[in-house]
Amino acid sequence: MSTRPIFDEEHEAFRQTVRSFIAKEITPHHEEWEKAGQVPRELWTKAGDLGMLCFDVPEEFGGPGVDDFRYNVVVTEELARSGASGPGFPVHSDIIVPYLVTLGTEEQKKRWLPGCVSGETITAIAMTEPGAGSDLQGVRTTAIDKGDHYVLNGSKTFISNGIMADLVIVVARTDPDAGHQGISLLVVEEGMEGFERGRNLDKVGLKAQDTAELSFNDVVVPKENVLGEVGSGFISLMINLPQERLSIAVIAAAACERVLELSLDYAKEREAFGKPIGKFQNTRFMLAEMATETHIARTFVDDCITRHLKGELDTSLASMAKYWTTELQTKVVDRSVQLHGGYGYMMEYPIARAFIDSRIQTIYGGTTEIQKEIIGRSLGI
Repeated sequence: MSTRPIFDEEHEAFRQTVRSFIAKEITPHHEEWEKAGQVPRELWTKAGDLGMLCFDVPEEFGGPGVDDFRYNVVVTEELARSGASGPGFPVHSDIIVPYLVTLGTEEQKKRWLPGCVSGETITAIAMTEPGAGSDLQGVRTTAIDKGDHYVLNGSKTFISNGIMADLVIVVARTDPDAGHQGISLLVVEEGMEGFERGRNLDKVGLKAQDTAELSFNDVVVPKENVLGEVGSGFISLMINLPQERLSIAVIAAAACERVLELSLDYAKEREAFGKPIGKFQNTRFMLAEMATETHIARTFVDDCITRHLKGELDTSLASMAKYWTTELQTKVVDRSVQLHGGYGYMMEYPIARAFIDSRIQTIYGGTTEIQKEIIGRSLGI
């Protein structure tokens, strides 16, 4: 990848550190973790030791205190470019910990953030329910006010980091009659009675990333574990979702670049009718389209990153980035499988793994259809 103007020298130096870490600590073991259905906890603490987690956590709470999303981007891109779908670092650093940083009280930050930075505390956010996916206003999990605590009941599904999580931010309804103003965020901690994990879900792809069903049966959640103001949960989710969607778009753009590289390498090596398949016009045209569209995705995502650094990434643009890049990712990967022929369907080839790992991208973080609805509303129609 050529040097991109959005990055400075320190970002590229950090990229080399991350790349070395992945080559040593992740790539040799990833296949084994795919069979296990999760990565080892030691990987998280090793990443924490290297300073790869939670860049925006202030120094007083054990973090680097670097409010620069480009460092998050570097980690996310390098994981995507190596095909390392198992470590849930982007979910932790890009999506969940920012809630603790922006909404947490001083006491909550002291209690939770140091462990998040060190990798000793793994986080998850529980939004999706068996009957409520992209429509967050359809949440049925309830938290009943009992004076000094809430009693939490409900179930969540498809929760990334769900098996390993020590802290789970739970989206729950604290007022059943207040619509979106009745939704709050409660932090459930490992060991709370009534908090149970179901099976590690058997997914089509992302095999090394633990994804769980969670259930909450009369869980006593002290008021000290309410995150932000009671009733402000929906607004908090809406404020944080653009960064989540940008993070997914970052994965998509990097994945497209990786697939393009795999395709080019294969087109140069594989021969048919006495010459490399890259010499056939149809193959060149296919690769030309993939290269062009991948470049468009990179330019678009880098522009969104630049806007986000200035605080100018709005909900609509984040939805555009999320929807368009993830749809492109599935398209590019599908074309590359076709280019590889039968080998593209064999799991020992990286393109096959890229194929099955890509499919979820247009679904989680809000489906393509939801993103289009958000964009459409922003157009005044």
